[in-house]
Amino acid sequence: MSIPDSARAKHRQWLFEVTQLPTAAGREQRVEAFIERWASDRSGVLVTRDPAANITLMMDEEPAGRPVYFTAHLDHPAFVVERFVHEHLAELSFRGGVMDDYFTSYGGAKVRFFDNADRQTTGTIVAKTGKGIGWDLWSCELDTPLPSLMPGDIARWDLPRAEEIDGCIYTDACDDLSTVAAALGAFEELLQLHARRELTQPVRLLFTRAEEVGFVGAIAAVRHRTIPMDARVIALENSRSFADSPIGGGPIVRVGDRLSVFSPGLSTAIAVRAEHLGGPATPKAAEKHSNVVWKWQRKLMSGGACEASVFYDAGYDATCVCLALGNYHNMGDLAAVQAGTNTSPPRPAREFVSIADFHGLVDLLVACGKDLPSASPVTPLVDRLWIERATVLDR
Repeated sequence: MSIPDSARAKHRQWLFEVTQLPTAAGREQRVEAFIERWASDRSGVLVTRDPAANITLMMDEEPAGRPVYFTAHLDHPAFVVERFVHEHLAELSFRGGVMDDYFTSYGGAKVRFFDNADRQTTGTIVAKTGKGIGWDLWSCELDTPLPSLMPGDIARWDLPRAEEIDGCIYTDACDDLSTVAAALGAFEELLQLHARRELTQPVRLLFTRAEEVGFVGAIAAVRHRTIPMDARVIALENSRSFADSPIGGGPIVRVGDRLSVFSPGLSTAIAVRAEHLGGPATPKAAEKHSNVVWKWQRKLMSGGACEASVFYDAGYDATCVCLALGNYHNMGDLAAVQAGTNTSPPRPAREFVSIADFHGLVDLLVACGKDLPSASPVTPLVDRLWIERATVLDR
């Protein structure tokens, strides 16, 4: 299925819009509202919530068969207002993983607050004040008091607005909101196939909450059996880019993370669909990799962990597809800061992903939603090699 340029333009628009929405673990309501508006604008889309308020989108009168789930989380590392010491000083929890160097090393990072009606003010981080339940607490001095600001409201790094630079989107929160946009883009294309009775399996979206503080939404989905046990689960992520997993190299079939190796059969099935779109991820030594139009990668990506490990550990057939991410968790010049070789103070920065990789992810999800083979591609190869070459063993 070829995706027209007009659809690509819509997907890109959603990418820019969703990744600029303020969100934090437990405070994902703006992204939730975007998804619910998106679904309400389309006929035949059913929206449900489980007891943890994770959101599932499915098609009305979907075909019979083993369902495929695309999952993505709705939060991103950010601050949540816990209390006010006085009108100019707030105590914030930071819900996510970021090195302390980025908060105070150059006189205090600037943050931007959003009240319930999206009225805004800014402030400066002063100091760490302690630990809450699973996250650090920080004091922040507000530049201008905002009387409507309340405990539970969000603050995030005060960064420039999103823009495209050299084919990449630089924005507040790619992780994991860029894949939320990709999942919606793929689902819209699959809805068209469903309307023409060309979809052969159920395809559903699950959007989880509070991933950045320990996969809490995904754990809740497992405990509540939000996903049926016979489903195939493809978790979508943004994973820190390294030299062997470059930004611009295409979407990544992620075969594992630092916690586990995912379902090999499902990872291979996705790789088969990727090969149908663009050929092998890495050419054999005796081949040239020329005239490649559609790129993809197959990597372990062991620098972090993702929800695929949660689902796989719970007994699901689960794996991950991700986008290579720059400025992971908004940490600029991260490799140098970790190595202690940075020549300027650590500063928060916009995350970025390749827009071509984003469109490639949509392509791959559509291909997997349309047809996801269950049989191993290894068996036919083994059988063929044996028939053709077993005589080499004769003496």
